[in-house]
Amino acid sequence: MDTPTRAPAPPAAAGTAGTAARALAPDLARGGMLLAIAFAHAPLFVAAIDRGPALLNGVSSFLHTLFVSNHARPMFAFLFGYSLVQLLTRQTRRGGDWVSVRKLLRRRGWWLIVFGLVHTLLMPLDILAVYGMGALLVVGLLRARDATLLWTAGLALLPATLSVGFGMWNAMDRGISTFEAGSVVPTAGLVESLVARAQILPFSLVFATVSVIPAMILGIWAARRRVLDEPERHRGFLVRTAVVATAVSIAGGLPMALIQTGVWAAPSGAAVWAAALAQPLTGYFGGIAMAGIIALIAIRVGRRRGALTIAVEALGQRSMSFYLFQSVAFVAVFHPDALGLQDRLGLAGAMGVAVATWLVSLLLAELMRRAGYRGPAENLLRRLSYGRRRPEGRAA
Repeated sequence: MDTPTRAPAPPAAAGTAGTAARALAPDLARGGMLLAIAFAHAPLFVAAIDRGPALLNGVSSFLHTLFVSNHARPMFAFLFGYSLVQLLTRQTRRGGDWVSVRKLLRRRGWWLIVFGLVHTLLMPLDILAVYGMGALLVVGLLRARDATLLWTAGLALLPATLSVGFGMWNAMDRGISTFEAGSVVPTAGLVESLVARAQILPFSLVFATVSVIPAMILGIWAARRRVLDEPERHRGFLVRTAVVATAVSIAGGLPMALIQTGVWAAPSGAAVWAAALAQPLTGYFGGIAMAGIIALIAIRVGRRRGALTIAVEALGQRSMSFYLFQSVAFVAVFHPDALGLQDRLGLAGAMGVAVATWLVSLLLAELMRRAGYRGPAENLLRRLSYGRRRPEGRAA
């Protein structure tokens, strides 16, 4: 049996209320993560990804496969695992014992599942329930040894890669793109769509949860070392990780990018299998590398925070609210009962909508910051998680 390790000591200012006590890098990473999620989800709303300029669509598909597909989800999972340690550290510093903090984290996990199930009524793309499930599974590892964390993350990579890779192979084997395979374009009425989602929800939730566990555990490991909280102290490690992990990610994603864009026109069955497994496996490296790159950026911009840095930071502090906002925006833009652009835009157009949605989110987050408003989803989750006991400061 592994001997539990003690929770990491919080910074001296961790108990100070307000945003001044928060480290910059995690919030910048969450703000940037929302752009990656927008890039990942928007293309799934268009009816035909090849509509519009062929060159732009091809370039978009190539870059999407290399830097977005199966990268945004691990990045989000890594940051979520990181935030579990941040919350544990804060609560421990305020006198909370392990049992009470564990109950709080599990309660938050259950409420995230509820949030996610409600979100599924709006659209079939949800990650909140997935991270709620993940929280319930990994909370017990928060005091495990480092070796246990790393071994568990490594072993979890196998089923995680298979759960994603099989879907990619299945799409390629049927001669369709992964965008078409994951399409959320409505093909039936509202009631029929909800019934169909309810039937596959348990299976999709299990497979999606399996896929986020490795990155979530690595986030716990990184948070113990305060890698994002103190990026200056870990600059060398961050540089090495960013360079190596990005190179591995690009090398692993390149075969699938070539197949997806048609440059590799007639791959063998074995090559398709290898590409379908290599892309999500190395995508974990790419997603975590993106968080590391943003931490390095935080070292530079943190010395004199400009307007853009402050706005992205504000967006990251309200990441759940603006993740949900993206769903509302995409439904409003693409759904046939709204603007109905699903039949007018291809892949490049969808990427443009993703950028526009993120920029609007940035503006709204900055307005919320100036008004001193945390964010509706964050506020609701805090009230439900803490009950009548009012938490001090701000949660991650």
